[in-house]
Amino acid sequence: MRTLFFAVVCIVLFSCKTKKYDTIIRNGMIYDGNGGAPFKGDIAINNDTIAFIGDLSHASAKNEVDAKGKAVSPGFINMLSWSPVSLIEDGRSMGELKEGVTLEVFGEGESMGPLNAKMKKEMQDDQPVFKYNVDWNSLGEYMHWLEKHGVSCNIASFVGATTIRTCVIGEDNRDPNAAELSQMKLLVQKAMEEGALGVGSSLIYPPAFFAKTNELIELCKTAGKYGGSYISHMRSEGNQLNEAVEELITIAKEAKVHGEIYHLKAAGIANWYKMDSVIRRVERARKEGIDIAANMYTYTAGATGMTAAFPPSLQDGGFGKLWQRLQDPSIRIAMKKAMKTNATDWENLYYGAGSPEKVLLLGFRRDSLFKYTGKTLAEVAKIRNTTPEDAAIDLIIQDSSRVEVAYFLMSEENVKKQLALPWVSFCSDAASMATEGKFLKQSAHPRAYGNFTRVIGHYSRDEKVISLEKAIQKLSKVAANSLHISNRGQLKTGMFADVLVFDPATVNDKSTYKDPHQYSTGMIHVWVNGVQVLKDGEHTNAKPGRFVKRSTL
Repeated sequence: MRTLFFAVVCIVLFSCKTKKYDTIIRNGMIYDGNGGAPFKGDIAINNDTIAFIGDLSHASAKNEVDAKGKAVSPGFINMLSWSPVSLIEDGRSMGELKEGVTLEVFGEGESMGPLNAKMKKEMQDDQPVFKYNVDWNSLGEYMHWLEKHGVSCNIASFVGATTIRTCVIGEDNRDPNAAELSQMKLLVQKAMEEGALGVGSSLIYPPAFFAKTNELIELCKTAGKYGGSYISHMRSEGNQLNEAVEELITIAKEAKVHGEIYHLKAAGIANWYKMDSVIRRVERARKEGIDIAANMYTYTAGATGMTAAFPPSLQDGGFGKLWQRLQDPSIRIAMKKAMKTNATDWENLYYGAGSPEKVLLLGFRRDSLFKYTGKTLAEVAKIRNTTPEDAAIDLIIQDSSRVEVAYFLMSEENVKKQLALPWVSFCSDAASMATEGKFLKQSAHPRAYGNFTRVIGHYSRDEKVISLEKAIQKLSKVAANSLHISNRGQLKTGMFADVLVFDPATVNDKSTYKDPHQYSTGMIHVWVNGVQVLKDGEHTNAKPGRFVKRSTL
């Protein structure tokens, strides 16, 4: 028996010494994604796969990289990316790659399919910055189209509950009838068969706000038959935060699916104390066997539309109806009052921010309004010699858009508290940007350029909120587990080679609210599916990204 053992060992050692690989990453400190202490070693890649981890001092490769003194880790997973359109414009995904993101996940309420004829026309006509042809109908068709178009990062998507609802019953405030609900479930079924990760919702925004709990349960039951999850921007992140968490847990429990909270937060100073009860409730559900997790971004400001200052009832029928209603003098008076109301039956982010000084203008469609980008609503109101509420309404009307803004809503104490939770992963809740071209026609939230490097630089290295090995685990394996993706998120032989080499001492987020278009620093090399896409911090122009689907049951 001993003779056989030594024979096997000799064969293994001989094969390692003589094997020739496509790529060898040598001498790095390997953080494998499991949360344990790093170890020094080498990693070999063949084709799209990690072929060996250990001592490769006697092996050779076509491409060899010395990672001495650097961290080697799995690629990071962005649990909520808004890049479906930005990647059409620039498939390099520069902003994400400079942070080490190798998988971008779409689908917060809205997804790129399924589309009916009306939705396709609206998508084709509504292209203020980036122009493209809508050559697809279903979500799967879009994902394959983007893959063929060429992207550097991998891509995955939930099917949007808002998109499903709009496809069947439009943007009206009503429940689906039995036939319509059956049609919605069939659309979910098709998306799941195409590779969707599950159902995503965004319940503070109309028309998603109009969906009742039972409607969402039924859609999730269909997704659950295929191993899909439910992921949600909950109905409230402020005044009704605890109730919203309870709804998400109910949906996950009744549909028997994994439930995920998008960008966990307690919004508004009056609600900051609620984070402790939310954490207790999620952990109790997990102990009861209900599979609940969350993701977050690492900033105290969220970003959305100025229209989040109005009750959803005003937006019954879509933005066009809202735009018309705001021009009615009597409705305008009522909305100015509503903006200053601490509502309990809808999410008033303007009130939650506390003042117009905490509302930062990020994006417009009209060139004539670009001059206000980067200013607060209070500053613009002063320039225009009007009230902040009037300025907000006027900008929406003049821009014919929801007007992109950042609301400063959260506490730094809660950000740190959430970041340390073992069941929390990370998202940017932003599009992958570039510091050139059409991207400069709009501002950005700094999370678009710095959310992930901020975890490993600012919060792990500088603030010491969590260790680097735990940060990497949450940026990779924890996220992959939540998505039910079994072949990514770790450095392990046989898994896809999404690999990073970075300098823990120099990783930093550079983007700020005043000067957002700045890449993160410290990310040196990035491989996606075994192909190097970042070399010495520069893009190689390779686009090996793939449409990633959930693991089969």
